[in-house]
Amino acid sequence: MQIFTELSQCGETSARTGVVTTEHGFIQTPIFMPVGTLASVKSVSVEELKECGAQIILGNTYHLYLRPGCEVISHIKGLHRFMNWDSPILTDSGGFQFFSLARLAGFSDEGVAFQSHIDGSRHFFTPEKAVEIQSILGSDIMMSLDWCIGHPADRSSAMEALEKTTMWASRGMEFWKKAGAPNALFGIVQGGMYKELRALSARQLVELDFPGYALGGLSVGEPTEMMYEIAHHTIPLLPIDKPRYVMGVGTPENIIELVAMGVDMFDCVMPSRNARNGQLFTEQGTMNISNAAFTMDDAPVDSACSCYTCRNYSRAYLKHLYKTRELLSYRLNTIHNLHFYLNLMNGIRNSIAGGTFKEFKNSFYSKLEK
Repeated sequence: MQIFTELSQCGETSARTGVVTTEHGFIQTPIFMPVGTLASVKSVSVEELKECGAQIILGNTYHLYLRPGCEVISHIKGLHRFMNWDSPILTDSGGFQFFSLARLAGFSDEGVAFQSHIDGSRHFFTPEKAVEIQSILGSDIMMSLDWCIGHPADRSSAMEALEKTTMWASRGMEFWKKAGAPNALFGIVQGGMYKELRALSARQLVELDFPGYALGGLSVGEPTEMMYEIAHHTIPLLPIDKPRYVMGVGTPENIIELVAMGVDMFDCVMPSRNARNGQLFTEQGTMNISNAAFTMDDAPVDSACSCYTCRNYSRAYLKHLYKTRELLSYRLNTIHNLHFYLNLMNGIRNSIAGGTFKEFKNSFYSKLEK
């Protein structure tokens, strides 16, 4: 299945623009995917997501399987209709949740046995079941079941996780092909912080010929420079005619650097999570809206921002909402942060297409230093 077309490339870096074709529309890349774990990007509506420029959102197989459950979503005819979102959706397989809830999960060759973090009920995910659940959800891009490990991890643990991930990827791919579903399945490269293991994982997954590839197991506690080193080593090993996705990353700076390495897709909870904690992203860096300096400040969060929040509300008002824990605070802060991220991606795409990505990158960092 061929779903990616490269449109332009930077002459000085590996940054590129492209388009991913899905059943629910086209995705212009590089792209950031807001995280809607439970069929909702926290505190904002799908209409507000679209106004911010969202092209695709991310849901989570583990969480949606537990609540509301496959029976409900199947009855409503899929996740798109359930949440009133008519654009593409990517669903993670649940591998990261099994990593973050490791005390409730047990890994074997067959799959992952786990207890629900909600009610303690017992469940079992095989790679085939992960694909089956995502087919019921009706996501446009599905992720194969993987074994994610944290940092630091010794080589034997990284190798074990890699071997399980490859085995599960092969089984998931076979199940997906037999099902003949219209959605695409991505493989996830593992291998910890070991370059030779990352190369091995990439080679094994490329042989399976997935429609797209992701780098998993990054941003799991390693230093930023190590993350960049592993990404820089691994990305060139992935096919140039397939989309390349780094999972769970990250800051605006991370995105700029990884785009320069040739990454097409990103997701991270930072825009929405940080918004709920009063941290707002601006061209000059992050702003803590609870700061006393904003008590009388009638300026918008970012004078260069055209989002709904910045067009209508002052720093003083946003500080007041946050300090009094008004629910409107979460909505307005999240709208701003999502707009910032998605506007950043739009600027990146335009600069690559226009041959000015290097200048765009330099300008991005110069504004942060002011």
